[in-house]
Amino acid sequence: MDAFLNGVSTVFQALIDAGAYVMLPIIITIIGLIFRMSIGKAFKSGITITCGFVGINLLVNLLKSAVSPAASAMVENFGLNLDVTDVGWGAISSVTWASPIVAFLVFEILGINILMLVLKLTRTMDVDIWNYHHMMIAGILVFFVTNNIVWALVATAFTAVMTLKFADWTSPLIEHFFGIPDVTLPTISYTSSIIIAAPLNWVIDRIPGLNKVNVSIKNVQKYLGIFGDPMMLGLILGCAMGALALMPIDQIFLTGVNVAAVMVLMPKMTAMFVEGLMPISDGAQKFTTKHFGGQSLSIGLDAAVVVGNPEVITTALIMIPITILLAFVLPGNRMMPLADLSVVTFRVALVVALCRGNVFRSILISIPVMAAILYAGTFAAPYLTDLATSTGLSFDGQIASMAGPSLTQTAIVFWTCISENAIIFVPIAVAIFVAVWVLVEKKIGMDKIEAYAAEYEEME
Repeated sequence: MDAFLNGVSTVFQALIDAGAYVMLPIIITIIGLIFRMSIGKAFKSGITITCGFVGINLLVNLLKSAVSPAASAMVENFGLNLDVTDVGWGAISSVTWASPIVAFLVFEILGINILMLVLKLTRTMDVDIWNYHHMMIAGILVFFVTNNIVWALVATAFTAVMTLKFADWTSPLIEHFFGIPDVTLPTISYTSSIIIAAPLNWVIDRIPGLNKVNVSIKNVQKYLGIFGDPMMLGLILGCAMGALALMPIDQIFLTGVNVAAVMVLMPKMTAMFVEGLMPISDGAQKFTTKHFGGQSLSIGLDAAVVVGNPEVITTALIMIPITILLAFVLPGNRMMPLADLSVVTFRVALVVALCRGNVFRSILISIPVMAAILYAGTFAAPYLTDLATSTGLSFDGQIASMAGPSLTQTAIVFWTCISENAIIFVPIAVAIFVAVWVLVEKKIGMDKIEAYAAEYEEME
């Protein structure tokens, strides 16, 4: 049995090591062929999508390289000396893929996705296997803490179903706000914020005065002219970050130029991505109309395709110093934000889309979103540190990340499954989620969510 598990793990590791740039065009081509596209058109779509994705990731990495030194310097300047260090999502991912039960969990997630598609319980066909680690970390931690494979499978299943449904429910925002049709983003670092953001957005909508405040880049452009242009705004915000970090003058300006470049170039890469996606989308709709009675189908991809939005970058750059301040002032927090400060864009992207580009409201809502991440990271740190140590990694003190069990969605699943009364708390959590499912799809209805998202285009 051990030999079998090791063999399967080796195969999966080989696929993961090949990377998205190698596997994505192959996967997209296969999907195109399933949808009865010609091999030439399917392959061209796969290559075009991959080229757009490569460009997007290059720009995301440019943004990280620009923001990370400034964020680290701000942490040092704030004098933070907390005993749980944010080591970044990459370390958490490597720990996840090193688990002996990873093969079981990958097949479980694939099976759940296929079953939900067949039963018409989801419209998301998740091809982003490289981000499966987000859905698996809860189950892997549960298995490590309890040594119970059943609870690990339950945790992973619950996480996967929630992720697919959150992706479904937020898909209109992807189309109307980000301009990418027939795509969902089942990446927990993106979807998790909806748990806090949706209720808070509903509350703000009902507060007189506050519900009228709308500060977006388009509104700013009206008053600031050329200085409200995304490129100039990126330059200003990047330079402001460098100045707050007390960087040398040349580094301040370099940070500003890099952020400005991301603001300008990201829409062009997104346009290339959408260009490759459209033939696949058309093929998918024709295929589902013929074989599944018109069931809508969307391709689940990495949330990296939306984090270059100007409002998202603006909100993230403002939230970085605020997050550092939160770590300093929140009572009981022990987590020092560090490595993942450069990917705050993923944590706030859905908040910005939900607020339809209103940066003021996005910041208001992102504050409790980031506070919840800090507290969840503090709670999970002892377990995550022991898990990482068991794989051979070594750290000074305890570790955390703004990914994995620090994300609200994963934290809820993890806590309920390892509690002494898991047999009670897990059914309660599932019942609450089912109630939300019924509320969203039966009481509110996807038509209303679609209309809400479409209002953004009328606001432009």
